[in-house]
Amino acid sequence: MGRGKLRIYLGAAPGVGKTYSMLSEAHRRVERGTDCVVAFVEHHSRPRTEVMLHGLETVPRKEIAYRDTVFTEMDVDAVLARKPAVVLVDELAHSNIPGSRNAKRWQDVEELLAAGIDVVSTVNIQHLESLGDVVESITGVRQRETVPDEVVRRADQIELVDMSPQALRRRMAHGNVYKPDKVDAALSNYFRPGNLTALRELALLWTADRVDEYLQEYRTEHRVSKIWGSRERIVVGLTGGPEGRTLIRRAVRLAEKGAGGEVLAVYIARSDGLTAASPKELAVQRTLVEDLGGTFHHVVGDDVSTGLLEFARGVNATQIVLGVSRRRSWQYAFSPGVSATVARESGPDLDVHIVTHDEAAKGRNLPAARRAKLGRSRTVWGWLVGLAGPVLLTLLLGVTPEIGLANDVLLFLTLTVAAALLGGLRPALASSAAGSVLLNYYFTPPIHELTIADPENIVALVVFVGVAISVASVVDLAARRTHQAARLRAEAETLSFLAGSVLRGETGLDALLERLRETFAMESVALLERSDDTEPWTCVAVVGPGRPVGRPEDADVDMPVGDHLALALTGRVLPGEDRRVLGAFAAQAAVVLDRQRLVDEAEEARRQAEGNKIRTSLLAAVSHDLRTPLAGIKASVSSLRSDDVDWSEEDRAELLANVEEGADRLDHLVGNLLDVSRLETGTVTAVLRQTGLDEVVPMALVGVPDDSVELDIPETLPMVVVDRGLLERAVANIVENAVKYSPAGTPVLVAASALADRVELRVVDRGPGVPDEAKDRIFGAFQRYGDAPRGAGVGLGLAVARGFVEAMGGTVTAEDTPGGGLTMTIGLRMEEGAPPFHPDTTTGTT
Repeated sequence: MGRGKLRIYLGAAPGVGKTYSMLSEAHRRVERGTDCVVAFVEHHSRPRTEVMLHGLETVPRKEIAYRDTVFTEMDVDAVLARKPAVVLVDELAHSNIPGSRNAKRWQDVEELLAAGIDVVSTVNIQHLESLGDVVESITGVRQRETVPDEVVRRADQIELVDMSPQALRRRMAHGNVYKPDKVDAALSNYFRPGNLTALRELALLWTADRVDEYLQEYRTEHRVSKIWGSRERIVVGLTGGPEGRTLIRRAVRLAEKGAGGEVLAVYIARSDGLTAASPKELAVQRTLVEDLGGTFHHVVGDDVSTGLLEFARGVNATQIVLGVSRRRSWQYAFSPGVSATVARESGPDLDVHIVTHDEAAKGRNLPAARRAKLGRSRTVWGWLVGLAGPVLLTLLLGVTPEIGLANDVLLFLTLTVAAALLGGLRPALASSAAGSVLLNYYFTPPIHELTIADPENIVALVVFVGVAISVASVVDLAARRTHQAARLRAEAETLSFLAGSVLRGETGLDALLERLRETFAMESVALLERSDDTEPWTCVAVVGPGRPVGRPEDADVDMPVGDHLALALTGRVLPGEDRRVLGAFAAQAAVVLDRQRLVDEAEEARRQAEGNKIRTSLLAAVSHDLRTPLAGIKASVSSLRSDDVDWSEEDRAELLANVEEGADRLDHLVGNLLDVSRLETGTVTAVLRQTGLDEVVPMALVGVPDDSVELDIPETLPMVVVDRGLLERAVANIVENAVKYSPAGTPVLVAASALADRVELRVVDRGPGVPDEAKDRIFGAFQRYGDAPRGAGVGLGLAVARGFVEAMGGTVTAEDTPGGGLTMTIGLRMEEGAPPFHPDTTTGTT
């Protein structure tokens, strides 16, 4: 009996129609005569989904008692006994009630598959185990029910069920997903357009990767070596030269012309690990390609052309981007070059783009590997072994029984190899010369003469000298290459860190100088600057315990950066071979200094522009909005003081009411002006404490008519950590703004709910709403959206509200109200130690 097949409908978000699609598939199979039954389907009282169950055989569920409540779960035993050809199992990530056959429903499905039954199931993208942290960071909700990715990946078929965020929100607003009393909370929390768009992207990317895996498996199984252009993959061949940046940018432009294009930069290194490529340049190119959305690959291969083509075909690439060779004309006599070879051998299924650049035909000019030093102690020991070793060996062999010339030669050869390992080639040559003389004089007949009687002994000595020199050369080269490779690797790591951190803006000037000091083990590092050649040097930044020098020439090491900037290092004198890395540090220090100054200047310009804007807006507000209530107060007071008119009590009361109303408007306006001033100067200090929203929100509604607001604040909400005074002012401003724009007779809804580790307060109006491009602008000071009449306020209420809420660590956002209007959402932190609140809006949805 073979294993059953698994088909999964993968939903981009709850409510997109996975269960409906699964039931539609079941009806198609039943019409074809397939024995198909329903093991578990949850329709959540949705009429259209419930109708789809009609005409399908359903296996009764199993009842399980748990904590004095009876629950129903899928009856695995009943399904196995019924043994249909196909079974429908909804909500693959569901956790079974304790006491069930298995802890998770996907484990039930595994049993059915093992029994040879085909299963059709559903799961949402947010329930995949590997995406738990990502989904939580997007939605603020931690999924408690998950399914291992491998379970879904093993499915024989995966079908993505997708829907645009706008269409899904319309479905919800029409009541096709949740009951009407849950729609507003769901739309304002989990089902925000941004959340749905992010979940949709996760689903599309995850499905695309799975499809790519299917394609690679198929190509491997059927031994397909021909490239299939199902997806544009562009391979960029890098040499480590400066033209690589041009090639990467050109490849990215090519990829952007087609949807889903992918860029893979590859560097082919020799198998011995030694190369003339610049580690610094490779690190810069790696950062560049990753910043542009591509990937960097390091491949080992002796033949660059073959390695590049094998890599391109291995990743199913469709295009290769190469640069015009940097070799000079006479060098083409030895080989046609990598570009020509790749273009010739690529075949018809792989396009090759050869890009011109500024480095073409200028020669490679890459930094050659420097001659490595073995160190003074190793050199001394090498000379001791090379010169004193043969003498000591001669004395030792003179007092021991004769062992034969061949063995004597091997012993002297061993000393030569040891001298090469320790001190390099020169001690080894000295050892071979001394050994050949001593062998000739003491051990080759005639003894104690520099002549050789037997021709065989001549051959032995010549072979000894030749082998000694050859072995010494090889051993010396290997020792130096090893030392050289270790040093170049350390340099590469330093330059890679330097380029990556600075280009990403992750390193400040002090951190960069500290890294420089640690790299070269210096006492102090200072960055000196002067405005022109006649001015004295000033210290821009310094790290280390040592006192900074006043001039670069007074330091142990100085590295100029341009005409008026220099690095000064104290502690020791660096060898010349270290100046290449030091120069890279110096150049990056200049870049970081310029960046910091530009950021400071931009921030200062922003503050000045903001200040000018506030001053201009304040003058405009004072010129009209302050004068209007003042004019009303002046007119009413002048009328009351007039002796020409005998005012009745009703008239006096009306005039006094006008005075009071004008004074209240002035007080409110001046209060907002002072609040904005406090926010701009950073003098707002929040006194945070645990507070219930049901205590603060009613106090904020005192200034609005009773019938203009509908309040829905559950008493069971967790406590929030806020400043009561600031929160009251913020809520009052937002509610007053909502009431101002709401149609007559339509109250504003003020509701609250808990979500994960925060509590959200929503102020919902049915007014004209605000376009998406203006939703953030309305929180600016002196902003009045649309055709708000003059005298209706100076546009400070929302700015003050957001400033106060953010001072308490909260957020204020504006969203569309389903059906028209604007919803202001205030997000507040729960009290410390409160258990995270998990709503039921995303559990078990389809």
